[in-house]
Amino acid sequence: MRSPLIAATLGLLLLADVAQAQTLVATSNIIVRASGRTIDFTSDTTTSIRDSKIVREAHDDAASFVASNGEIRGAQLEAAFDTLRTRVPEARDASDQTLAEAILAL
Repeated sequence: MRSPLIAATLGLLLLADVAQAQTLVATSNIIVRASGRTIDFTSDTTTSIRDSKIVREAHDDAASFVASNGEIRGAQLEAAFDTLRTRVPEARDASDQTLAEAILAL
């Protein structure tokens, strides 16, 4: 009776490890792409944006947005987009995808 239970448990653990590995790869790819496409802010602007509570709080929404290819749009992310486009002239013409990736890279 214990053998099938142990085998099932080990199987589930193996599947969980594979899922975590795929998530890590996906996250790494997002970070690499975001680094390559990050908006060219001056260091003062980057620091002030990084310190913005609105932008910091949008991190999870940005991750969902990027992972869903723009399908999931959270309220905090929308507020961060507005903040970035208001404060940073270079961000006005940037796509939502680029801004979300930049938020993840901060």
